Amino acid sequence: MIIPRHYENLHILHENTMPDRNYYIPAGKAYSTSLDARDHSDRVQFLNGTWKFRYYDSIYKLQDEFHSEGYDISGFDDIPVPSVWQMHGYDYHQYTNVRYPFAFDPPYVPKDNPCGAYVTDFDYDQNEDAPLAHLNFEGVDSCFYVWLNGRYVGYSQVSHSTSEFDITEFIINGSNRLCVLVLKWCDGSYLEDQDKFRMSGIFRDVYILKRSEGAVYDYFIKTSCDDIKDPTKADVTIDFTAFTEYSCVEDRFSSKPETVVDKGADSNVDIEVTILDADGSICSSGCVKCEISAQSDANTNADEGKTAASSSSITLSIDSPVLWNAEKPYLYTVIIRCAGEVITDRIGIREITIENKIVYINGMPIKFHGVNRHDSDPVTGFTISREQVIRDMSLMKQHNVNAIRTSHYPNVPYFYELCDEYGFYVIDEADIEAHGPSELFYSDNNWDNKAARWNEPIANNPEFCESILDRIRRCVIRDKNRASVVIWSMGNESAYGVTFEEALAWVKSYDSSRLTHYESAQYTDGKRKYDYSNLDLYSRMYPSISEMAEYIDGDGDKPYILCEYCHAMGNGPGDLEDYFQFFDSHETTCGGFVWEWCDHAIYRGKAANGKDMYAYGGDSGETIHDGNFCMDGLVYPDRRPHTGLLEFKNINRPVRITGYDETNGVLTLHNYMDFTDIRDYLTMSYEVTCDGQVVTSGNIDVPSVAPHGDGTVSLNPTTNIQKSLSDLYAASHADISGSSDVTDRSSVVECSDVADCTKDIITHRMFLRVIYKAACDSAFVKKGDVLGFDEIELATQKQNADKVLDKASSLDKAQNLAEQYLTTQDTASAHLHVSESDTEFVVSGSNFEYIFDRNTGNFTGFAMDGQELLAAPCDKTICARLQTTTEISRTSG
Repeated sequence: MIIPRHYENLHILHENTMPDRNYYIPAGKAYSTSLDARDHSDRVQFLNGTWKFRYYDSIYKLQDEFHSEGYDISGFDDIPVPSVWQMHGYDYHQYTNVRYPFAFDPPYVPKDNPCGAYVTDFDYDQNEDAPLAHLNFEGVDSCFYVWLNGRYVGYSQVSHSTSEFDITEFIINGSNRLCVLVLKWCDGSYLEDQDKFRMSGIFRDVYILKRSEGAVYDYFIKTSCDDIKDPTKADVTIDFTAFTEYSCVEDRFSSKPETVVDKGADSNVDIEVTILDADGSICSSGCVKCEISAQSDANTNADEGKTAASSSSITLSIDSPVLWNAEKPYLYTVIIRCAGEVITDRIGIREITIENKIVYINGMPIKFHGVNRHDSDPVTGFTISREQVIRDMSLMKQHNVNAIRTSHYPNVPYFYELCDEYGFYVIDEADIEAHGPSELFYSDNNWDNKAARWNEPIANNPEFCESILDRIRRCVIRDKNRASVVIWSMGNESAYGVTFEEALAWVKSYDSSRLTHYESAQYTDGKRKYDYSNLDLYSRMYPSISEMAEYIDGDGDKPYILCEYCHAMGNGPGDLEDYFQFFDSHETTCGGFVWEWCDHAIYRGKAANGKDMYAYGGDSGETIHDGNFCMDGLVYPDRRPHTGLLEFKNINRPVRITGYDETNGVLTLHNYMDFTDIRDYLTMSYEVTCDGQVVTSGNIDVPSVAPHGDGTVSLNPTTNIQKSLSDLYAASHADISGSSDVTDRSSVVECSDVADCTKDIITHRMFLRVIYKAACDSAFVKKGDVLGFDEIELATQKQNADKVLDKASSLDKAQNLAEQYLTTQDTASAHLHVSESDTEFVVSGSNFEYIFDRNTGNFTGFAMDGQELLAAPCDKTICARLQTTTEISRTSG
């Protein structure tokens, strides 16, 4: 084997990586946003593009040191970077939910561990103002070894996090060769058992940062206000860490021998900070000297001989600050200048707190109407571009989503910048899921025993403390300056124990400004008292409403959040309105996150009829898989909305009618927005329908209704519709009876024969629909876009139908009325034939036949024009074994 077995060593997670730091892109000048800096900075060199690639189905088949200088790669294939190799014809796709794709024996993985050898040649020119070179990988699954110009650089893992290497001593002016060996599995794979397709490769961007000597390395921005509800002043405190000890790189670009320069304890770094408002005006500025110290608090996984930390802080004040929230995501720009380098960042001023078990943002009680989002695309897999992220966010904003849980790993760094910009609350989740141990087989294999022992192999195993903490540290430190991140999540479905106790303690000591979350804290062995003091939220998956009420009524001591609920598979999700009403009526619930945003699938081209074909678990020949359980999203793989997303949108509409006094024509409205008056956000219109046809419509003057407040508006449309209704009634009556003479509405309740009574039931239901539309353009919602609607049955007209129904004094008579009506219609329904046996129903028409199995509840046959269209009996949308809430919660997500 050409590599050391770091990939099965829990105590070598990284080798020669730099200390963890917050995300930013340095530049030689200031940009309007950090996204602009990423696109245009002179201090970043992307290595994305076509690389050379060779796949091996076993690490033991890789015998050549392909990373050595001069190695012949002419026989290698081409592959795009970033990408996952399964999407390019290598290996195979595999979807699993709970089970590991290999035998459980941590930290060991299958001996025949597949791998991919990557090679790219690139030119490099040293920037005299920024001579240091730092190589960044933003995402590699699962672990990787790096060589540059034939020399070993280092090793890293944690698929969905950034690994950074100082390559200053390895890189040269001119042509360079970078070689990367990626393994499909490693000891970290035991912590990456998320409900998803398993894919491999360099799936996020690769780039070199050209850094200045003595520049800022890491910074932590913290904000506070004098009065969060009505602030007159905000303080912005920035804690800096700068380079202190580094290599003298000038000599590496010459023939002189290498030297190392130590700045010493008396050196200083000047840091200038400027804060701009959204219009670009300076609202605060200052300067601080960062005193160099030989002491280091660098990441213990990094090479401390290359970098060491020295810290300093500055506090700047902003008068009359504008706060950030998801409805009005106001951002300030921060420009940091140091050592000839400029970092452009943006900050939002906001506060999340808990008081009396209620979650507040900026002093207002908050309900999250959120979704769980995976990085997933049927063509590109895990590799998601900025345009793909924006497409998801656009759909979310258009459907009243205000929060995202990054299930179950950190997203690409600029995802959070986009959430800052467009306004989403984020649960940022560490790259941790150890779900597989919940399915280990025991002699007592009932769920209660398995759940009690779930934490034994990993969560409560001290051997995994370093790994768990490393993943959580990487998540928190990288994303700590993002206003959108309001909750840190320790991971998903991994049970609880000493590993998470230690990690939670670290998170709270490092960042007390955000809340902490971990749903799987409930799964312990009961052998000792576990520490939950650093956990802020009580989180559940898929509880019944009665279970939620039991916790709240039983004086639960933390706010209640549903990190997953309303499983959106098949014709789901269900009960969205019921959950909404529960959230609304219980202050200590802060909302939930629907599972999940998109269907996971693999695009397989076009069918004979021109439709797209998608594969799921089992369609790639894999033996361990979980079938179609990945098809459980609010949108299809190509992002077409399911009907469930349309329901979600309307349930979470910004305003609702809570009452209508039809006699006096008064509508009562409740504003469900948290920071916006409805008059500033939307327009209102109405329409009245009779039997589905609009008989009158108009606009409504929108009243001023404060956030979470109530208001009224006058509306009495029925006074203007008698003539329209009379005409409509005459037309519909003539349509059924063949006569056009019936215009007297008094006949509605005086009818004497069955046919007239039937017409009255069918043709006289009236509804008032109030429609809410955007009043102005925003990033993804345009002026005039529908935000939601309310629909109310008008009692005046409903009384007529009630009188008719009173005449049908029994169920049989009502059925006879319906049958008599159907027989008068020239429709296909008049030609239906239904037969039944002990085992099935058969429904047939002139050109079709359905066969329904009475025992299984499945359709077993569907023929059209003599052709059978059902290749196999319909599968249930939820696996048959998911019979209880408990089982759904442990197999979903």
